[in-house]
Amino acid sequence: MLAANRTLRLAIYALLAAILYLPGLGRPALWEPDEGRYAEIAREMVISGDYVTPRDDFELYFEKPPLVYWAEAAAIRIFGINEFAVRLPAALFSIGQVVVTAALAEAMLGAPAGFFAALALALSPLFFGFARFATLDPALAFFLTAALAAFYVAARDEPFSRPSSRRWMLTSAAMLALGTLAKGPIALLLGGAIALAWMASEGRLRQIAQMPLVWCFIIYAAIVVPWFVLAEARNPGFMHFFIVHEHLERYVASSEHGWGPWFFIPIVIGGTWPWIFFVPPGWSAMRADDGLPESAPASSRRASARFLAVWFIVIFVFFSIPRSKLGSYILPALAPLAIVAGYGLARMPALGAASRRRLLAVVAIANLAIAAVIFVFSELVLAPINPGLGVDGLLIGGAVAAGAIAMYRLGRAASRAAYAIGAIALAMLATMPLAARVREDASSISTYRNLARIVEPYLAGDCTLASYRHYVQSLPFYTRRRETRVEYWGELSEFSPPSQGKSPFLIGSDARLRQVWSSGACMILIVNDRDRKALADSLKPAPAVIGCEGKKLALYNGALAPPAGAADCLKSETKN
Repeated sequence: MLAANRTLRLAIYALLAAILYLPGLGRPALWEPDEGRYAEIAREMVISGDYVTPRDDFELYFEKPPLVYWAEAAAIRIFGINEFAVRLPAALFSIGQVVVTAALAEAMLGAPAGFFAALALALSPLFFGFARFATLDPALAFFLTAALAAFYVAARDEPFSRPSSRRWMLTSAAMLALGTLAKGPIALLLGGAIALAWMASEGRLRQIAQMPLVWCFIIYAAIVVPWFVLAEARNPGFMHFFIVHEHLERYVASSEHGWGPWFFIPIVIGGTWPWIFFVPPGWSAMRADDGLPESAPASSRRASARFLAVWFIVIFVFFSIPRSKLGSYILPALAPLAIVAGYGLARMPALGAASRRRLLAVVAIANLAIAAVIFVFSELVLAPINPGLGVDGLLIGGAVAAGAIAMYRLGRAASRAAYAIGAIALAMLATMPLAARVREDASSISTYRNLARIVEPYLAGDCTLASYRHYVQSLPFYTRRRETRVEYWGELSEFSPPSQGKSPFLIGSDARLRQVWSSGACMILIVNDRDRKALADSLKPAPAVIGCEGKKLALYNGALAPPAGAADCLKSETKN
């Protein structure tokens, strides 16, 4: 039974999403490289007091705007330098997106659709994963969703000259501005493209003249321009680097994260599982105008379906074009899918018996097939890596299979359709803590918190922390020490690389490393295990292994004895 008051309903959705995303948020170690990078940038803002110029390992870092760093820095000042603080903004933005999605679904399709849209979004695997991951995409997804929701409400009740419509347009402009500060002009580009494409599909382009575009521009500029002006004033050349290199050239060049145009198809299907199966019936019901709330004007019923379709398609196509892409890029496109799926779920009792049973049979069979794949993958791949991972996988597969069977058995009668949805929702809910545990059990693959704790006691005084041919993003965050990079430039050199001869935090050759190592100055060198043997033979004095995690080892040239258990690192290396 839904609460009668709309504000109360949305508050309940926010509370339930918080209960889902916040517990244990700080328990896993920072994942390399993204979480370590963004956590360290925020930490350096706090300790330096400079909130204009982002820095990573105290090198200029202008790949992204600062809003998320500001949010993480604020959380650090409140909760301290820890994983919970740096992940909190992503969780809060995700909670906000659940609420905004539910509110938009209610405005389009009624309260039941709002509830199920919130359910589908909150319990989508991809959305859940990034709600607990310190990265920038949840912020962009929230602000873009809020901007498009505000625009839809403004455009729904013609004309744009109405005071309420003007206020919503100004709200949309503010959300796009904050999205720009979160991840760049992509927010304005996508938001504007979606709005224009939808208005064109509705034959309403002439109404653009009614929009308060001047005031929208003023609000957008007032929010966005100050930081860009300050950043350029303090760092000449920033604007060219940020706009041309980081956006235009990277979109065209596709020099990293190379994938084909098909990449987001499995990401969308797997990331919204199993709710993706309810998108087709939801879409059919919306297009048929059947069951929509009477309060909605007839002209807006199919318009809302087109708006959601344009929203999803524009984002999907835009990010599919370049080869450089990551799964998190599709987060802003999940809200329209969740709304359509939510309406499909809300209309389940109204489906004909044959259609409902056929739909539930497809969902059940697909879930059982996925469960079987998870079982095999857990036994053959995960268990050899870590027995705990194998157990996690088996439990997840069991929850998916049990939910599929219960859903099918309960959903055969129209009166019990809600129970069927509840069964699959409970199954997904059961997988969420298991998925969180998978991340912890897989920590040795790409986290280095334990290694940082091992080397920290050896970093007393002027002892140098260095990394060989790589840069461990999270080590400065955990050790509170700058990391000298040996034969590595990477993304930290892209804006304004210092000459190797001038920077004390860059060692440009093996010969220079040997010279520094043998000078008598204390050094801890983080190396990949494949490089240890060659370095052990070339470095004098012979390095001592003081710790390891995953495939990285810490080599030490000082006088302190290695900690108990350090010898096990060499045994582990032999096994690998």
